[in-house]
Amino acid sequence: MRIVLVGPPGAGKGTQAAYLAKNLSIPHISTGDLFRANISQGTELGLRAKAFMDAGDLVPDEITIGMAQDRMEQPDAEGGFLLDGFPRNVSQAEALDEMLKTESMKLDAVLDLEVPEEEVVKRIAGRRICRNDSAHVFHVSYTPPKTEGVCDACGGELYQRGDDAEGTVRNRLDVYHTQTEPIIDYYKAQGLVVTISALGEVKDVTQRAMDALKKTGTS
Repeated sequence: MRIVLVGPPGAGKGTQAAYLAKNLSIPHISTGDLFRANISQGTELGLRAKAFMDAGDLVPDEITIGMAQDRMEQPDAEGGFLLDGFPRNVSQAEALDEMLKTESMKLDAVLDLEVPEEEVVKRIAGRRICRNDSAHVFHVSYTPPKTEGVCDACGGELYQRGDDAEGTVRNRLDVYHTQTEPIIDYYKAQGLVVTISALGEVKDVTQRAMDALKKTGTS
């Protein structure tokens, strides 16, 4: 089972990827984890990526592709994997196809988590983090604190991260529409895309995804 997970920022990809990977008994491979692991281990790809990141530049596709390939060649990924955050654009999708082709493999499904744009903005822009402990997370609409601006757990001040501000969220969505969304059409041409609504409770979205994958014969 080789699955790619796509969706806009705020669709809950990370949460769903963890549940789906567990249910399907395949490793969850995220680009964020790949970058952190390679940088902390001081690999050649990690050092090259860090140089670009420290300069405030985007990491070139070839480095991201190299990290993904190394990870997919690990023993635990022999029976399949769930990719989260890769491929991020059509050129990465083409590179992934070539990688799999050389190993006589192919993707089984591309799971597209669909969320209305205004819901994405509401989900992310409403998030508030505790200054004392970033694990304490609230939401002005969904999980508000008992006292506005105050953490229920420790009394710390709640604040909105800069990258959660509405203007920043809309910019991130523009980048998604321009760079990542085209891979959905790319994979639709291969008959691989399964689209589900990512609205509702986490467990309901997971069940929806599992049901949709079963219909494709993937799970």
